[in-house]
Amino acid sequence: MILKKHIVIVCLLAILFGQNACREEYLNPSSASEQQVINSPDGLIAMANGLQSRYTAGRLGAIYNAVATGGLTTREFRVLNAGNVDEVALESGLANVTNANSVVRQLWTSCLITNANADIILANADKIAEAGTKSGVVAYAAIFKALSLGTLAQFFEQAPLKAGENAAFVPRVQLLKEAVTQLESAATLVATNPLSTKFTTSIVTGIDIPNTLQALIARYSLFAGDYTKAAAAAAKVDLTKRSFFSFDDNTRNPIYETAFSNRNVIEPVNATLGLPSGLTPDPADKRIPFYIRTTPSTLNLGTGFATANNSPLPVYLPGEMSLIRAEALIRGISAGGAPTDVNIAITELNKVLTKTPATDVWGVGAGLPAYAGPAVAGDVLNEIYKNRAIELAFSGFRLEDSRRFGRSGPSVTGERNRNFMPYPRTERDNNTNTPAKDPD
Repeated sequence: MILKKHIVIVCLLAILFGQNACREEYLNPSSASEQQVINSPDGLIAMANGLQSRYTAGRLGAIYNAVATGGLTTREFRVLNAGNVDEVALESGLANVTNANSVVRQLWTSCLITNANADIILANADKIAEAGTKSGVVAYAAIFKALSLGTLAQFFEQAPLKAGENAAFVPRVQLLKEAVTQLESAATLVATNPLSTKFTTSIVTGIDIPNTLQALIARYSLFAGDYTKAAAAAAKVDLTKRSFFSFDDNTRNPIYETAFSNRNVIEPVNATLGLPSGLTPDPADKRIPFYIRTTPSTLNLGTGFATANNSPLPVYLPGEMSLIRAEALIRGISAGGAPTDVNIAITELNKVLTKTPATDVWGVGAGLPAYAGPAVAGDVLNEIYKNRAIELAFSGFRLEDSRRFGRSGPSVTGERNRNFMPYPRTERDNNTNTPAKDPD
Protein backbone atom coordinates (compact mmCIF):
# COMPACT_ATOMS: atom_id res chain seq x y z
CA MET A 1 0.00 0.00 0.00
CA ILE A 2 1.25 3.51 -0.75
CA LEU A 3 0.61 5.77 2.20
CA LYS A 4 -0.45 9.29 1.40
CA LYS A 5 2.41 10.74 3.42
CA HIS A 6 4.93 9.21 1.01
CA ILE A 7 3.23 10.85 -1.95
CA VAL A 8 3.12 14.21 -0.18
CA ILE A 9 6.81 13.89 0.71
CA VAL A 10 7.81 13.49 -2.92
CA CYS A 11 5.56 16.38 -3.95
CA LEU A 12 7.20 18.67 -1.42
CA LEU A 13 10.69 17.50 -2.21
CA ALA A 14 10.16 18.20 -5.87
CA ILE A 15 9.31 21.83 -5.24
CA LEU A 16 12.05 22.19 -2.64
CA PHE A 17 14.99 20.55 -4.33
CA GLY A 18 14.09 19.43 -7.85
CA GLN A 19 15.99 16.52 -9.32
CA ASN A 20 19.22 16.91 -7.41
CA ALA A 21 17.99 16.25 -3.88
CA CYS A 22 14.69 14.41 -3.91
CA ARG A 23 15.30 12.30 -0.84
CA GLU A 24 13.09 11.77 2.18
CA GLU A 25 15.67 12.78 4.77
CA TYR A 26 15.66 16.38 3.51
CA LEU A 27 11.93 16.99 4.02
CA ASN A 28 11.01 20.41 5.39
CA PRO A 29 7.21 20.24 5.79
CA SER A 30 6.90 23.98 6.45
CA SER A 31 8.26 25.02 3.04
CA ALA A 32 5.38 24.17 0.73
CA SER A 33 2.03 22.47 0.87
CA GLU A 34 0.85 19.77 -1.50
CA GLN A 35 -1.79 22.16 -2.84
CA GLN A 36 0.83 24.81 -3.60
CA VAL A 37 2.78 22.28 -5.62
CA ILE A 38 -0.05 20.88 -7.69
CA ASN A 39 -1.71 24.25 -8.36
CA SER A 40 1.43 25.83 -9.77
CA PRO A 41 2.87 25.14 -13.24
CA ASP A 42 6.36 25.60 -11.77
CA GLY A 43 5.46 23.23 -8.95
CA LEU A 44 4.24 20.59 -11.38
CA ILE A 45 7.42 20.92 -13.45
CA ALA A 46 9.52 20.58 -10.30
CA MET A 47 7.47 17.57 -9.26
CA ALA A 48 8.02 16.06 -12.72
CA ASN A 49 11.76 16.53 -12.23
CA GLY A 50 11.44 14.64 -8.95
CA LEU A 51 10.07 11.57 -10.73
CA GLN A 52 13.47 10.69 -12.14
CA SER A 53 15.12 10.87 -8.73
CA ARG A 54 12.41 8.71 -7.16
CA TYR A 55 12.70 6.09 -9.89
CA THR A 56 16.49 5.98 -10.16
CA ALA A 57 17.87 6.93 -6.74
CA GLY A 58 20.63 4.65 -5.48
CA ARG A 59 19.86 1.41 -3.69
CA LEU A 60 16.27 2.49 -3.03
CA GLY A 61 15.29 3.24 -6.63
CA ALA A 62 13.78 0.94 -9.21
CA ILE A 63 16.79 0.78 -11.52
CA TYR A 64 19.36 -0.91 -9.27
CA ASN A 65 16.77 -3.25 -7.79
CA ALA A 66 15.39 -4.23 -11.20
CA VAL A 67 18.87 -4.83 -12.59
CA ALA A 68 19.90 -6.85 -9.52
CA THR A 69 16.67 -8.87 -9.37
CA GLY A 70 16.62 -9.62 -13.08
CA GLY A 71 20.31 -10.44 -13.22
CA LEU A 72 20.56 -12.59 -10.10
CA THR A 73 17.49 -14.67 -10.89
CA THR A 74 18.76 -15.45 -14.41
CA ARG A 75 22.42 -16.10 -13.51
CA GLU A 76 23.64 -12.93 -15.25
CA PHE A 77 25.16 -11.74 -11.93
CA ARG A 78 26.78 -13.32 -8.93
CA VAL A 79 26.94 -12.06 -5.36
CA LEU A 80 30.38 -10.99 -4.15
CA ASN A 81 29.75 -10.68 -0.43
CA ALA A 82 27.60 -13.16 1.49
CA GLY A 83 26.71 -10.33 3.85
CA ASN A 84 24.33 -9.03 1.19
CA VAL A 85 21.76 -11.55 2.32
CA ASP A 86 18.87 -10.37 0.16
CA GLU A 87 20.97 -10.47 -3.01
CA VAL A 88 22.17 -13.94 -1.95
CA ALA A 89 18.54 -15.04 -1.64
CA LEU A 90 17.81 -13.80 -5.15
CA GLU A 91 20.86 -15.63 -6.47
CA SER A 92 19.60 -18.84 -4.83
CA GLY A 93 16.03 -18.20 -5.95
CA LEU A 94 13.03 -20.49 -5.41
CA ALA A 95 11.71 -20.36 -1.82
CA ASN A 96 14.79 -18.46 -0.65
CA VAL A 97 13.18 -15.28 -1.98
CA THR A 98 10.61 -14.33 0.65
CA ASN A 99 8.25 -11.39 0.98
CA ALA A 100 10.72 -9.87 3.45
CA ASN A 101 13.40 -9.45 0.76
CA SER A 102 14.53 -5.81 0.80
CA VAL A 103 15.59 -5.73 -2.88
CA VAL A 104 12.13 -6.87 -3.94
CA ARG A 105 10.47 -4.47 -1.51
CA GLN A 106 12.49 -1.50 -2.73
CA LEU A 107 11.71 -2.35 -6.35
CA TRP A 108 8.00 -2.53 -5.54
CA THR A 109 7.94 0.64 -3.42
CA SER A 110 9.92 2.79 -5.84
CA CYS A 111 7.65 1.86 -8.75
CA LEU A 112 4.43 2.37 -6.80
CA ILE A 113 5.45 5.76 -5.41
CA THR A 114 6.75 6.97 -8.79
CA ASN A 115 3.49 5.86 -10.40
CA ALA A 116 1.43 7.59 -7.70
CA ASN A 117 3.27 10.87 -8.13
CA ALA A 118 2.99 10.65 -11.91
CA ASP A 119 -0.77 10.26 -11.43
CA ILE A 120 -0.89 13.43 -9.32
CA ILE A 121 0.87 15.35 -12.09
CA LEU A 122 -1.41 13.93 -14.79
CA ALA A 123 -4.52 14.73 -12.75
CA ASN A 124 -3.47 18.37 -12.34
CA ALA A 125 -1.85 19.06 -15.71
CA ASP A 126 -4.88 21.06 -16.91
CA LYS A 127 -3.79 23.79 -14.52
CA ILE A 128 -0.95 24.56 -16.93
CA ALA A 129 -2.25 27.08 -19.44
CA GLU A 130 0.60 27.03 -21.95
CA ALA A 131 -0.07 24.14 -24.36
CA GLY A 132 3.56 23.24 -25.04
CA THR A 133 4.41 23.26 -21.34
CA LYS A 134 1.40 21.12 -20.51
CA SER A 135 2.27 18.60 -23.23
CA GLY A 136 5.82 18.33 -21.91
CA VAL A 137 4.73 17.80 -18.31
CA VAL A 138 2.09 15.24 -19.35
CA ALA A 139 4.57 13.36 -21.54
CA TYR A 140 7.27 13.33 -18.87
CA ALA A 141 4.84 12.04 -16.25
CA ALA A 142 3.49 9.45 -18.71
CA ILE A 143 7.03 8.18 -19.36
CA PHE A 144 7.70 7.59 -15.67
CA LYS A 145 4.25 6.15 -15.08
CA ALA A 146 4.89 3.71 -17.94
CA LEU A 147 8.35 2.83 -16.65
CA SER A 148 6.89 2.16 -13.20
CA LEU A 149 3.98 0.02 -14.41
CA GLY A 150 6.16 -1.74 -16.97
CA THR A 151 8.83 -2.56 -14.40
CA LEU A 152 6.22 -3.92 -11.98
CA ALA A 153 4.86 -6.09 -14.79
CA GLN A 154 8.31 -7.52 -15.45
CA PHE A 155 8.66 -8.82 -11.90
CA PHE A 156 5.17 -9.34 -10.45
CA GLU A 157 2.15 -11.28 -11.68
CA GLN A 158 -0.17 -8.56 -10.41
CA ALA A 159 0.08 -5.06 -8.95
CA PRO A 160 -2.13 -2.03 -8.28
CA LEU A 161 -2.73 0.42 -11.12
CA LYS A 162 -3.26 3.30 -8.70
CA ALA A 163 -2.47 4.27 -5.13
CA GLY A 164 -5.09 4.07 -2.41
CA GLU A 165 -6.31 2.29 0.69
CA ASN A 166 -6.54 -1.40 -0.16
CA ALA A 167 -5.77 -0.68 -3.79
CA ALA A 168 -7.05 -3.34 -6.18
CA PHE A 169 -4.52 -5.59 -7.91
CA VAL A 170 -4.72 -6.19 -11.66
CA PRO A 171 -2.94 -8.73 -13.89
CA ARG A 172 0.43 -7.71 -15.30
CA VAL A 173 -0.88 -7.48 -18.88
CA GLN A 174 -3.31 -4.81 -17.72
CA LEU A 175 -0.40 -2.86 -16.24
CA LEU A 176 1.39 -3.03 -19.59
CA LYS A 177 -1.68 -1.98 -21.55
CA GLU A 178 -2.27 0.98 -19.25
CA ALA A 179 1.35 2.03 -19.71
CA VAL A 180 0.92 1.93 -23.49
CA THR A 181 -2.37 3.86 -23.31
CA GLN A 182 -0.73 6.65 -21.31
CA LEU A 183 2.22 6.80 -23.69
CA GLU A 184 0.01 6.90 -26.78
CA SER A 185 -2.10 9.70 -25.33
CA ALA A 186 1.04 11.67 -24.48
CA ALA A 187 2.51 11.10 -27.95
CA THR A 188 -0.64 12.50 -29.56
CA LEU A 189 -0.53 15.54 -27.27
CA VAL A 190 3.15 16.24 -28.01
CA ALA A 191 2.56 15.89 -31.76
CA THR A 192 -0.25 18.44 -31.53
CA ASN A 193 1.52 20.80 -29.10
CA PRO A 194 5.32 20.72 -29.46
CA LEU A 195 7.31 21.13 -26.26
CA SER A 196 7.66 24.73 -25.11
CA THR A 197 10.94 26.45 -24.34
CA LYS A 198 9.75 26.90 -20.76
CA PHE A 199 9.41 23.15 -20.40
CA THR A 200 12.63 22.15 -22.16
CA THR A 201 14.71 24.64 -20.15
CA SER A 202 13.11 23.66 -16.84
CA ILE A 203 13.14 19.86 -17.05
CA VAL A 204 16.15 17.68 -16.27
CA THR A 205 18.12 17.16 -19.46
CA GLY A 206 18.60 13.76 -21.07
CA ILE A 207 15.24 12.25 -22.01
CA ASP A 208 14.29 12.67 -25.66
CA ILE A 209 10.55 12.75 -25.13
CA PRO A 210 9.14 12.06 -28.64
CA ASN A 211 11.48 9.11 -29.26
CA THR A 212 11.17 7.75 -25.73
CA LEU A 213 7.38 7.67 -25.96
CA GLN A 214 7.59 5.49 -29.09
CA ALA A 215 10.39 3.31 -27.68
CA LEU A 216 8.41 2.51 -24.54
CA ILE A 217 5.23 1.89 -26.55
CA ALA A 218 7.27 -0.65 -28.52
CA ARG A 219 8.78 -2.26 -25.42
CA TYR A 220 5.61 -2.67 -23.41
CA SER A 221 3.47 -3.62 -26.42
CA LEU A 222 5.92 -6.46 -27.06
CA PHE A 223 5.72 -7.59 -23.43
CA ALA A 224 1.91 -7.43 -23.62
CA GLY A 225 1.79 -9.50 -26.81
CA ASP A 226 0.64 -6.72 -29.16
CA TYR A 227 3.19 -7.46 -31.87
CA THR A 228 1.76 -5.22 -34.59
CA LYS A 229 1.85 -2.17 -32.32
CA ALA A 230 5.32 -3.08 -31.02
CA ALA A 231 6.82 -3.34 -34.50
CA ALA A 232 5.16 -0.11 -35.69
CA ALA A 233 6.28 1.94 -32.69
CA ALA A 234 9.86 0.65 -32.82
CA ALA A 235 10.06 1.74 -36.47
CA LYS A 236 9.18 5.32 -35.45
CA VAL A 237 12.18 5.73 -33.13
CA ASP A 238 15.07 7.78 -34.49
CA LEU A 239 18.03 5.49 -33.78
CA THR A 240 20.52 8.35 -34.14
CA LYS A 241 19.19 10.10 -31.01
CA ARG A 242 20.13 9.36 -27.42
CA SER A 243 17.69 9.36 -24.51
CA PHE A 244 19.04 8.87 -21.01
CA PHE A 245 18.73 9.33 -17.26
CA SER A 246 21.15 12.04 -16.11
CA PHE A 247 23.39 11.73 -13.05
CA ASP A 248 26.09 13.70 -11.25
CA ASP A 249 28.11 13.45 -8.04
CA ASN A 250 25.00 14.17 -5.95
CA THR A 251 22.47 12.02 -7.80
CA ARG A 252 24.69 9.14 -8.84
CA ASN A 253 24.40 6.44 -11.44
CA PRO A 254 22.71 3.78 -9.24
CA ILE A 255 24.41 0.74 -10.79
CA TYR A 256 27.86 2.28 -10.50
CA GLU A 257 27.25 3.65 -7.01
CA THR A 258 25.81 0.44 -5.58
CA ALA A 259 27.63 -2.31 -7.45
CA PHE A 260 30.09 -1.65 -10.26
CA SER A 261 32.29 0.82 -8.34
CA ASN A 262 33.22 -1.91 -5.87
CA ARG A 263 33.56 -5.66 -5.39
CA ASN A 264 31.20 -5.88 -2.46
CA VAL A 265 27.70 -6.44 -3.85
CA ILE A 266 27.23 -8.03 -7.32
CA GLU A 267 29.08 -8.33 -10.60
CA PRO A 268 28.62 -10.18 -13.94
CA VAL A 269 29.32 -13.89 -13.63
CA ASN A 270 31.84 -13.81 -16.50
CA ALA A 271 32.20 -12.95 -20.18
CA THR A 272 29.42 -15.40 -21.09
CA LEU A 273 26.91 -13.17 -19.26
CA GLY A 274 25.52 -16.34 -17.72
CA LEU A 275 24.18 -17.64 -21.04
CA PRO A 276 24.05 -21.42 -21.48
CA SER A 277 25.97 -23.50 -23.97
CA GLY A 278 24.74 -22.83 -27.49
CA LEU A 279 23.90 -19.21 -26.69
CA THR A 280 27.24 -17.97 -25.40
CA PRO A 281 28.65 -14.86 -27.09
CA ASP A 282 30.99 -15.15 -30.04
CA PRO A 283 34.55 -14.40 -28.82
CA ALA A 284 34.76 -11.76 -31.57
CA ASP A 285 31.64 -9.94 -30.32
CA LYS A 286 32.73 -6.36 -29.63
CA ARG A 287 29.90 -5.87 -27.14
CA ILE A 288 31.62 -8.10 -24.58
CA PRO A 289 34.60 -5.80 -23.92
CA PHE A 290 32.11 -2.93 -23.75
CA TYR A 291 30.14 -4.59 -20.95
CA ILE A 292 32.78 -6.77 -19.26
CA ARG A 293 36.14 -5.79 -17.77
CA THR A 294 38.71 -8.58 -17.94
CA THR A 295 41.62 -6.72 -16.28
CA PRO A 296 42.56 -5.77 -13.65
CA SER A 297 40.91 -8.52 -11.66
CA THR A 298 40.70 -6.39 -8.52
CA LEU A 299 37.90 -4.32 -10.11
CA ASN A 300 34.26 -5.22 -10.62
CA LEU A 301 33.82 -7.02 -13.96
CA GLY A 302 30.87 -4.79 -14.88
CA THR A 303 31.42 -1.70 -17.03
CA GLY A 304 29.04 -0.69 -19.83
CA PHE A 305 26.99 2.34 -18.82
CA ALA A 306 28.07 2.33 -15.18
CA THR A 307 31.67 3.56 -15.14
CA ALA A 308 31.36 6.72 -13.02
CA ASN A 309 28.96 8.61 -10.76
CA ASN A 310 27.87 10.81 -13.65
CA SER A 311 27.58 8.11 -16.34
CA PRO A 312 24.23 8.47 -18.15
CA LEU A 313 22.02 5.39 -18.36
CA PRO A 314 20.10 4.90 -21.62
CA VAL A 315 16.32 4.77 -21.30
CA TYR A 316 16.44 2.46 -24.34
CA LEU A 317 19.07 1.41 -26.87
CA PRO A 318 18.83 1.54 -30.68
CA GLY A 319 19.54 -2.19 -30.76
CA GLU A 320 16.54 -2.83 -28.54
CA MET A 321 14.28 -1.30 -31.17
CA SER A 322 15.69 -3.49 -33.96
CA LEU A 323 15.36 -6.58 -31.79
CA ILE A 324 11.79 -5.65 -30.83
CA ARG A 325 10.90 -5.41 -34.51
CA ALA A 326 12.58 -8.72 -35.26
CA GLU A 327 10.82 -10.54 -32.42
CA ALA A 328 7.45 -8.92 -33.07
CA LEU A 329 7.59 -9.87 -36.76
CA ILE A 330 8.36 -13.50 -35.92
CA ARG A 331 5.72 -13.79 -33.20
CA GLY A 332 3.20 -11.99 -35.37
CA ILE A 333 3.22 -14.81 -37.91
CA SER A 334 1.10 -17.03 -35.66
CA ALA A 335 -1.24 -14.07 -35.19
CA GLY A 336 -1.88 -13.68 -38.90
CA GLY A 337 1.38 -12.16 -40.12
CA ALA A 338 2.96 -13.16 -43.42
CA PRO A 339 5.54 -16.00 -43.49
CA THR A 340 7.87 -13.61 -45.31
CA ASP A 341 8.14 -11.74 -42.05
CA VAL A 342 10.85 -14.24 -41.02
CA ASN A 343 13.16 -12.79 -43.65
CA ILE A 344 12.27 -9.23 -42.65
CA ALA A 345 12.97 -10.19 -39.03
CA ILE A 346 16.39 -11.50 -40.04
CA THR A 347 17.09 -8.15 -41.70
CA GLU A 348 16.30 -6.41 -38.39
CA LEU A 349 18.44 -8.92 -36.48
CA ASN A 350 21.33 -8.28 -38.84
CA LYS A 351 21.18 -4.57 -38.04
CA VAL A 352 22.27 -5.56 -34.53
CA LEU A 353 24.74 -8.29 -35.49
CA THR A 354 26.64 -6.30 -38.11
CA LYS A 355 26.51 -2.90 -36.38
CA THR A 356 29.92 -1.63 -35.28
CA PRO A 357 30.57 0.44 -32.16
CA ALA A 358 31.46 3.43 -34.34
CA THR A 359 28.05 3.42 -36.02
CA ASP A 360 25.99 3.18 -32.83
CA VAL A 361 25.03 6.38 -31.00
CA TRP A 362 25.99 4.72 -27.68
CA GLY A 363 29.04 2.84 -28.97
CA VAL A 364 27.35 -0.57 -28.61
CA GLY A 365 28.14 -2.75 -31.61
CA ALA A 366 28.75 -6.47 -32.17
CA GLY A 367 30.72 -6.12 -35.42
CA LEU A 368 29.82 -9.69 -36.39
CA PRO A 369 28.83 -11.36 -39.67
CA ALA A 370 25.16 -11.46 -40.62
CA TYR A 371 22.93 -14.28 -39.38
CA ALA A 372 23.64 -17.47 -41.35
CA GLY A 373 21.31 -19.91 -39.61
CA PRO A 374 18.05 -21.40 -40.87
CA ALA A 375 15.28 -18.96 -41.81
CA VAL A 376 13.02 -20.77 -39.36
CA ALA A 377 11.05 -18.95 -36.66
CA GLY A 378 12.41 -20.99 -33.74
CA ASP A 379 16.05 -20.61 -34.76
CA VAL A 380 15.68 -16.88 -35.37
CA LEU A 381 13.96 -16.42 -32.00
CA ASN A 382 16.87 -18.16 -30.26
CA GLU A 383 19.25 -15.74 -31.93
CA ILE A 384 17.06 -12.79 -30.93
CA TYR A 385 17.03 -13.97 -27.30
CA LYS A 386 20.81 -14.36 -27.32
CA ASN A 387 21.29 -10.90 -28.74
CA ARG A 388 18.86 -9.28 -26.33
CA ALA A 389 20.90 -10.79 -23.50
CA ILE A 390 24.11 -9.31 -24.93
CA GLU A 391 22.91 -6.03 -26.44
CA LEU A 392 20.80 -5.18 -23.37
CA ALA A 393 23.14 -6.56 -20.71
CA PHE A 394 22.56 -5.26 -17.18
CA SER A 395 19.26 -3.64 -18.16
CA GLY A 396 17.00 -5.76 -15.97
CA PHE A 397 15.16 -7.48 -18.85
CA ARG A 398 16.54 -11.00 -18.51
CA LEU A 399 13.77 -12.40 -16.29
CA GLU A 400 11.04 -11.01 -18.56
CA ASP A 401 12.87 -12.34 -21.61
CA SER A 402 13.50 -15.76 -20.05
CA ARG A 403 9.78 -16.28 -19.42
CA ARG A 404 8.68 -14.91 -22.79
CA PHE A 405 11.12 -17.08 -24.73
CA GLY A 406 10.24 -20.18 -22.71
CA ARG A 407 13.71 -20.74 -21.31
CA SER A 408 14.18 -23.39 -18.59
CA GLY A 409 13.18 -22.70 -15.01
CA PRO A 410 12.43 -22.04 -12.29
CA SER A 411 14.84 -24.54 -10.78
CA VAL A 412 18.25 -24.85 -9.20
CA THR A 413 19.82 -25.63 -12.57
CA GLY A 414 17.48 -23.82 -14.98
CA GLU A 415 18.25 -20.55 -16.73
CA ARG A 416 16.10 -18.74 -14.18
CA ASN A 417 15.40 -19.60 -10.57
CA ARG A 418 11.97 -17.93 -10.31
CA ASN A 419 9.15 -16.80 -12.57
CA PHE A 420 7.98 -13.81 -10.52
CA MET A 421 8.74 -12.16 -7.20
CA PRO A 422 6.63 -12.53 -4.04
CA TYR A 423 4.51 -9.57 -2.95
CA PRO A 424 6.38 -7.63 -0.24
CA ARG A 425 5.29 -8.12 3.34
CA THR A 426 4.73 -4.38 3.71
CA GLU A 427 2.02 -4.63 1.04
CA ARG A 428 0.53 -7.83 2.39
CA ASP A 429 0.31 -6.36 5.91
CA ASN A 430 -1.41 -3.17 4.76
CA ASN A 431 -3.51 -4.14 1.75
CA THR A 432 -6.18 -6.78 2.10
CA ASN A 433 -6.41 -7.05 -1.69
CA THR A 434 -2.91 -8.53 -1.95
CA PRO A 435 -3.26 -11.93 -3.67
CA ALA A 436 -3.38 -14.72 -1.11
CA LYS A 437 -0.71 -16.79 -2.83
CA ASP A 438 2.71 -15.58 -3.90
CA PRO A 439 3.83 -16.72 -7.37
CA ASP A 440 6.90 -18.91 -7.73
